[in-house]
Amino acid sequence: MRPVAIFRFSPTEGPAHFAEWLDAQQRPWQLFAMDRGDPVPADPRAFAGVGMMGGPMSATDPLPWIAPLSVLLRDAVYEGVPVIGHCLGGQLFAQALGGRVIRAPTAEIGWVDVDAVDVNARDDWFGGRERFTAFQWHYDAFDLPPGATRVLGNAFNRNQAYVVDDLHIGFQCHVEMTRDLVDTWCKSGGDELPAISTPSRQSREDILRDVDARVATLNGIADGIYGRWARRLRP
Repeated sequence: MRPVAIFRFSPTEGPAHFAEWLDAQQRPWQLFAMDRGDPVPADPRAFAGVGMMGGPMSATDPLPWIAPLSVLLRDAVYEGVPVIGHCLGGQLFAQALGGRVIRAPTAEIGWVDVDAVDVNARDDWFGGRERFTAFQWHYDAFDLPPGATRVLGNAFNRNQAYVVDDLHIGFQCHVEMTRDLVDTWCKSGGDELPAISTPSRQSREDILRDVDARVATLNGIADGIYGRWARRLRP
């Protein structure tokens, strides 16, 4: 069985619940850590699918791995190798397919609701949910790439997720959170958190309030998303 290629862009933003889900399904995966200089593989056909995690950098930064990764992503779409991108990963995927990455109209940090804006995707990808609470930590946003269908949005940033060819999905929000990941980000990015919450940016206190229950609920939603994405993974 071919592994899922997982791209990590920061040591603080690992595959988290995405890897937990793959392990539970006995799906092998291989980590490519751009933060430690791992090379980008040349051929997406070597993998069952391609997953990308988040990161503190911008998709528009002049980083040496962005160009070869963009080529890999375009080739994956051409070859029908399923791609999933979380936050920065969703931005990189959109950019590789011709969408713009720009400064977000509103920065979002913490637990923020997203709306399922496409009826078919609501039922197929999100278990029939019209709205759910995802985790956010971003300052950039993406335009939809050509041919993509917007499937999640909210009042702060119109494009929260998109689907390409009914096969690939890119997120602005995070669905891969674990308690450890929330704790790590609150420590590493603590100076970015406001003392008092606003609708789009939460304090550390509010992020950690009921965090175990919030993470458990989000994990259940992510399980459905990952299950739908995995239907056409390569053997």
